[in-house]
Amino acid sequence: MGSNASEAIPGPHGFVLPAGGGTPSPQAPVLGMTTYLEQAQTGVWDVRASFLPQIYFEGITAAGGIAVLLPPQPAGPGIVDRVLDGLDGLILTGGKDVDPARYGQPPHPSTDEPSRDRDTWEFGLLDGALRRGLPILGICRGAEVLNVAFGGTLHQHLPDVVGHAGHRAGNAVFTTSAVRTVPGTVLAGLIGESADVPCYHHQGIAELGDGLIVGAQDSDGVIEAVELPGEQFVVAVQWHPEERLDDLRLFAAVVDAAAGYATEKTPKVGQSRV
Repeated sequence: MGSNASEAIPGPHGFVLPAGGGTPSPQAPVLGMTTYLEQAQTGVWDVRASFLPQIYFEGITAAGGIAVLLPPQPAGPGIVDRVLDGLDGLILTGGKDVDPARYGQPPHPSTDEPSRDRDTWEFGLLDGALRRGLPILGICRGAEVLNVAFGGTLHQHLPDVVGHAGHRAGNAVFTTSAVRTVPGTVLAGLIGESADVPCYHHQGIAELGDGLIVGAQDSDGVIEAVELPGEQFVVAVQWHPEERLDDLRLFAAVVDAAAGYATEKTPKVGQSRV
């Protein structure tokens, strides 16, 4: 993956990545980013908190978008739509494992304790975004949320499947995986035939969700990206593009799609897609 952040990247909607990763304009598209909800320590405080590593929203702002954070909260009737009214794009970020009950499996011993508040919030946001035609980028957990929302399943512990822990070394150390894209996909048009990408996931997509297609796989055959065919930009990668902000192609693509959505700004409200 090799495009540099200082290069201008024009998109099909006419949005151009600002040279040098400058300050987005007030007219730039607004992209919502989901967040963690965990116990966190800062100074003398040790409290449950909503947060997101800075590099996530740096990717959006460097690509010319405006980033806002979407902390998990009650997703009652109308709340999701009220939030999405103010957005031009949605980023489903990384984090803890999706509750396996959502895809009909008992938990594996290595699976995280369910973050049900976050699950409920993100599945609600995703459903609303799909109904509106809102551009969506999924990152790691985000790819798993997308797949499960469309009826797919997950491998709860990849070492049981591939025989090694190369997708997640642990101790916050990202490994590098070589992925090969599927010709004709949106992802292939963005990053080319292959790329070396930073990974940190012990789960992966098993049965593909209805209507989704594979965007990339690694040398073990693990699905590393999925997307939804059609006019709406819906791309999700199992890796962490925010870890290498010298390559903004994925962030630039979703910001560009959000700019196109913003020019229309009439929500495409219809039947639920999931």
